[in-house]
Formats: sequence, structure tokens, C-alpha cells
Amino acid sequence: MANELTENIVWHHTTISKTDRQQRLGHKSCVVWFTGLSGAGKSTLANAVEQKLHQRGIHSYVLDGDNIRHGLNRGLGFDPEDRKENIRRIGEVAKLFVDAGVITLTAFISPFREDRELARSLVEAGEFVEVYVKCPLEECERRDPKGLYRKARSGEIGDFTGISSPYEEPVAPELVIESAEQSVEQSAEIILSYLQERGIIPLPVPHPLHKS
Repeated sequence: MANELTENIVWHHTTISKTDRQQRLGHKSCVVWFTGLSGAGKSTLANAVEQKLHQRGIHSYVLDGDNIRHGLNRGLGFDPEDRKENIRRIGEVAKLFVDAGVITLTAFISPFREDRELARSLVEAGEFVEVYVKCPLEECERRDPKGLYRKARSGEIGDFTGISSPYEEPVAPELVIESAEQSVEQSAEIILSYLQERGIIPLPVPHPLHKS
């Protein structure tokens, strides 16, 4: 029955295209995919970038790991299969946001390269910006904003990335942010500069000089 239903599902093309939406908004759209260990600073940085985009009139939205698990992915756990499905769903949602003309900032550990590459494959070339928020495990544990590392070390949490489950570092990310060495402000500016250089967002409009 499921296969029969699937065969009858057809993709309907919209009247308004992604290009139409981008032209109306005045910028291109893409996925800025933040990946890194828990506590590396992904969510903090994603929100800092969004704030700067918002100030410049750029349409954007942050998809945060914890927030998504409150709703869309509420029923998923943290074993490898559920993590894979978690990222697959996020990739599909991010694809829809890109089609809507929105710059989408995703903040997920996304520990497996295969899953991140799947997310990349869902959008067109140049629309996926992988940002590796690199931070030593020792520093992430020192920060431990949610107390998760402590619980993982004591055995209260299983399949925890960096402790009892692996993190596969990106091989060739578009950007690497050393969050233990670079400030959030510096890091956000690096990302905005990258988006400008790639023609995804326009250069900021200079403020007119006030004549005395």
C-alpha cells in the first residue's frame, strides 16, 4: 500500500520560482550549516550572524538543534539511526527555506560526514556553506553550558558525541571558525564577508555623510 501511494506522489512546480523570490528580496539564499561539538558555540554564532543579517535587511532564519527536537523531530532519539534521520529532515527543511529565498542557518552537531554531505546534495552547488565551529573537547567540557558532558562522563547519557560517540571532522568545509580563539563578533564578520564575496548577500550600503 505504501509503495502504491508513493508512486502517485508527483512534485508540483510552483508558479513563483526561487529566482523570483530572491530577486524580490534582494539577495540570494543558501544554507549556512554550522557543525561542531556540543558547547563549541554553534547556536551562539548562528544567532549572532542572523542578527547582523537582520540589521542589514537580509531575510534569514535559524534552525537550532534543541528547538527542532521540541517539535518536528520530537520523537527521535540519539542513536546513530535517529541522528541520521534528524539531519535528513533538517536538510529537507533547509532546502525548502532556500527555495523560499531565505538564508538558513542550521546549528546541529551533525557528527557524521555522510549525513552532512546528504544535506549538501539537496541544494544546488554554491548554496551550502559548511562552517566547522572547531573547539577542543577540553574547552567544550569546561564550558559545558547544559551539563551534558558531566552526565556523559558519569554514564547518565549514552551515545554522546566526543565521549561515547564519534565526531567526524569536516574534510573540506567552506569555513573553519576557531571558537576558542576567535570572538563571536570576529567569527560572525568572517561569515558575512564570505557571503558577500560569494555574491550571496550584497555589500552593506554605506551611511550617507552628514554635512555640517
